Amino acid sequence: MSKDLNALTREELMDHKKSLQKEMKAVEKALSTLKDREKKAALAAAEKAAAEHGFSLAELAGVGGRGGKTKTISAPKYRNPANPDQTWTGRGRRPDWIRDAIDNGEDLSKFEI
Repeated sequence: MSKDLNALTREELMDHKKSLQKEMKAVEKALSTLKDREKKAALAAAEKAAAEHGFSLAELAGVGGRGGKTKTISAPKYRNPANPDQTWTGRGRRPDWIRDAIDNGEDLSKFEI
């Protein structure tokens, strides 16, 4: 049931064009809402599958501060002889007790564990 576009006047063609543009907008909106519904259905199915195995979807996806990677803690390499609770791994900013000792001419190797 297609129209013979060649038989239409300019005004009829312009009206037809406007009508088609409105219809395209409606189709785009319908596609957008369909995509949202499909996403929700897929998410629900994934959550259900994860739950069947005793996990949450967040656990499996590694959602968290570092994208699922755990932060590794380096072992301390240096200890403060005046206060053994104070240690330093040798990474990052030097603690005050290390800076003070180096400023006083002490060798860093003195503090090695």
